[in-house]
Amino acid sequence: MNDKLFDSPVFVKDGSFTIVEIASIRDAIDFLEEWPVELQDVPYETISRACYSALDGSYPLSSARDNFVKWAKAANILEELSSVPAWMTGPQSGPGGVLA
Repeated sequence: MNDKLFDSPVFVKDGSFTIVEIASIRDAIDFLEEWPVELQDVPYETISRACYSALDGSYPLSSARDNFVKWAKAANILEELSSVPAWMTGPQSGPGGVLA
């Protein structure tokens, strides 16, 4: 199965304290489907259509990702991370901080 992964993930805020990794077009669609109804405006509808079109192959995946980033930035939920925070990757050592 082709997951239609993005070249690089997009990180967005989901609420006050949670950062969500959007790594594929399916992740983007799932995120958009949970977007509050009262915030679903014309830009939301546009990015939603673009993502569904990318899912079915009628719109370039890279363009859908780029437009999702623009929408997230305009919605003030884009989280620009230079690298993935350590807490998102899990423990890197054994008990007591000693590498396993």
